[in-house]
Amino acid sequence: MKAIVDQDTCTGCGLCVDISSDVFQMDDDTASVIVDEVPEDAKESCTEAAENCPVDAISIQE
Repeated sequence: MKAIVDQDTCTGCGLCVDISSDVFQMDDDTASVIVDEVPEDAKESCTEAAENCPVDAISIQE
């Protein structure tokens, strides 16, 4: 699976990094994905981060 952060929508709250730091990092004022493919052991936290994003800036591709 892949995670994608919409840079135009992201408000930089950092919640995704708090939930799934193996997948997301903060770059200046927005989040970004640090892996090409989400590792198996990070899929659950990555999905949780996407579901909890307050502005729905994270999408998941299977």
